[in-house]
This record gives sequence, structure tokens and C-alpha cells, in this order.
Amino acid sequence: MKARIRDAAIAMTAVSTAVVLAACGAGAGDDSDGGNTPTIGLLLPSATTDRWEAQDRPLFEKKVKELCGDCTVEHGNAENAVAVQRQQMESMITKGVDAIVLVSVDARSLGAAVRKADEADIPVIAYDRLAEGPVSGYVSFDGEKVGRLQGEALLKAMGDRVPGGQIVMMNGDPSDPNAAAFRKGALRVLEGKVKIGKAYETLQWRTETANMNMSRAISALGADNIDGVYAANDGLAAGSMSALKANQVNPLPPVTGQDAELGAVRRMVAGDQYMTVYKPFGPQASAGAAMAVAAARGESLDGVATGTVESSTGNAVPAVLLTPVSVTVDDIKDTLVKDGVYTIQQICTPQLEAACKRAGLI
Repeated sequence: MKARIRDAAIAMTAVSTAVVLAACGAGAGDDSDGGNTPTIGLLLPSATTDRWEAQDRPLFEKKVKELCGDCTVEHGNAENAVAVQRQQMESMITKGVDAIVLVSVDARSLGAAVRKADEADIPVIAYDRLAEGPVSGYVSFDGEKVGRLQGEALLKAMGDRVPGGQIVMMNGDPSDPNAAAFRKGALRVLEGKVKIGKAYETLQWRTETANMNMSRAISALGADNIDGVYAANDGLAAGSMSALKANQVNPLPPVTGQDAELGAVRRMVAGDQYMTVYKPFGPQASAGAAMAVAAARGESLDGVATGTVESSTGNAVPAVLLTPVSVTVDDIKDTLVKDGVYTIQQICTPQLEAACKRAGLI
């Protein structure tokens, strides 16, 4: 049945498939209809957050090759556009790939595309974000744990300004299920201990939106009345800090983050950003690749999964939920450097030489 669906779809739309995948950054590789060579689609949400193209993609592709030497990975990046990601899903289905790994731009909006893939007998592995629809597997981190780590670090950094200190919450994109989990975990720690002066949802996790919202918070609350900033990821932290600096807030209040972006690590060394949450990309990419290869071969995912999560359809989905790590400047060497994410040379630019010495990095 799957072969008949593929053959008919390819005959009708081969040209449009090639155009869409080329426009959206698909990797060149052997077509999955050219024999028994498994083809895996990897659909990323954006380049706004550094990790997707700089970390997850190369690590995922490398692990796929280790597990399946004849597998091909077709890649697309939606650049934060739901319509583009829908087209990419359509193209992958039309091409007849054997499995799709999806980091959804909008979990709800991609539900219909996930259902269409399921109808075409193409398993979808939800990566990092649990897309709606009949997904076959899920690989991510414990989102509530991420939020708890951020909240705990913020309280520690605020010190004697707890209880009663006032914070601004810069939450993530409301269409991203992870953002809700981060917020929930953080609130479990923060509520009752600090006053939440302002809270914002940040569409598409945009740094410039966080900057604008922080400027509004400063105008509403006063530059001297912000004791801490809960920023759900490093991009939102960067936008928040740029607004604080532009409004001459000195000293900067402690600011949280997530994703351990290189810019964030440098800001931590400089003393601007207090912490980030490191989600080891290697284990996540490895688990995602292992699930994708098993799915593409028609094998059970139970051998890869460490547990299950409930999907939007109410089914128990095989899942791998990894443990996030809280990182401050004191932990950089024993986490990010030790794991090979960054070298000391990458972190310690000439401008940061003195700060790196104080931090014990050089």
C-alpha cells in the first residue's frame, strides 16, 4: 500500500517536490525510491536558535551514518514559517521517505501533516517538541525540569531580594508545548517567593520581541524595580539584556537562559547572564537518530525508548526524555568544555581574557 501511495504521489508532483526541498535547504542524497536505501527526513524549525543547524543537525546526521551506512538524510529548515514546514512535510510524504524527524514550528498547526504522514505509512519522530497527531516516537528533555532549574538558579542569584523581589518573566512561544512546560516548572519554584511584575509570551522565540517587551516592562515597573529576569532561552536572555543596557540598568539583574549558546556562555563569563540550561545535544541527537533509523527500517522503537509519553491522540508513544543540566560560570569547564561543546579558545575571546582568568578558564 505504501509503495502505491508513493508511486502515485511521485508521478504527480516530483517537480514541485524538488523545488520545495531545494528552496528550504534539503540535503542532496539518493532518492528513497531508487532501491532499498532508507531515507530519513529531518525538518528543523528555524535558524533563530543556533543549536538546530550548529549542533543538532550535524550530530544527528553523523549518528545516522554510524547506525545505517546506506541511509540518506533529507534536510529542511522552515525559518519559523508554519506554511513552509507544511510544504516540507508534503514534500517528504510525496518523495516517500521512510521516516520523518520533526521539530515543529507550531505543534498544533502541524497535526494535520503528521496525520497525513501516518496515512502514508511514514512514521514521524517528534524531536524536542511533541507535535500533535499520531507521532510514532518522541525525543526531548524534561521540560518542567528545565523550568525548575531556571527558577532555582534565579532565586539563588537574587539572594536577599527573596522573598518579595520583583521579576519579569520572558516566556517562550505559546505554540511550542515546551514553552508551557518550562513556564510551569519555573512557576512551581517562583510562585510565593517573588512578585511577577510582568510576564510575556514571545512569538517564535524572537530576540527582538523579547527586547521590545523588556523595554515595556522597564517603562511600566521602573528600571530600579526589576530584581531578576526569567528568560526561557538564551535568545530571549540576549534580547532582555540589550533592553536593560539600553535603559542604563546597572547593575544588571540576574537573567536565566537555556540552550547553552556560545553567545550566552560568553555573556556568563562577562557577568551579564547568570545561567543557562545545557541540554546535551549529543545524547538527544543520538536518540533521535536511533529512533529514526529503527522507524525507517520498520523496527520497533521500544528498544530505543526509555519510557512513554501521551500524545495528543491519547496514545502511549515510545519516548526518550533526557536530563537537563544547570550551568553557571563556575560550571562551564566541567560541562560544556569537558563535553567538547566549546573549546576554551572559542569562549575566551581577547575581549574576555581578563574575565576568563577570573573564572578560572585560562
